[in-house]
Amino acid sequence: MGGSTNLPPGFHFFPSDEELVIHFLRRKAALLPCRPDIVPTLPQNRYDPWELNGKALQAGNQWYFFSQATQSRASRNGCWNPVGADEAVSSGGSHVGLKKTLVFSIGEPFQATKTNWVMHEYHLLDGNVGASTSGSSRKRSHKKKGQPDKECSNWVVCRVFESSYDSQVTFHEEDMELSCLDEVFLSLDDYDEVSLPKN
Repeated sequence: MGGSTNLPPGFHFFPSDEELVIHFLRRKAALLPCRPDIVPTLPQNRYDPWELNGKALQAGNQWYFFSQATQSRASRNGCWNPVGADEAVSSGGSHVGLKKTLVFSIGEPFQATKTNWVMHEYHLLDGNVGASTSGSSRKRSHKKKGQPDKECSNWVVCRVFESSYDSQVTFHEEDMELSCLDEVFLSLDDYDEVSLPKN
């Protein structure tokens, strides 16, 4: 199934962070079917990012896949290195997940060359596995007030894309995270320029 969408013509896969966590990752972790079932499961450390085409779900210049969380994110030619701070994913005023940002580097550790390949890795937070609604989420989560959120489940969902802008790496090196608008502008690289008719 890798790479095929099974979506009707004209439909595009462009989920928000909240939709990825609530409608896909939560159901995957709870062993419930995802509808539509279009995001494949891949070993995170088996493929280099440029090998995802035809294996992960491609949507524009982005690739999506489920994977098991692992401490080692090394592939054959490099590794994914976390950058910046984790970002909370919220739904209905509650934190339901974490988004980690990683950049792919080629070569051996401490001698690797950073690339423009970026991965957003989404994790569930404690108390959110199997909760299909905000009400059931509150019932399942008995976290004490002031207790920090914790990651739960070994499942993650990943979004991988390549940026042609050197500035994206600079943002991360300064512990700054890209906003949604930044990602939208970066994704416009794959679209051909539109020529307006001359008067």
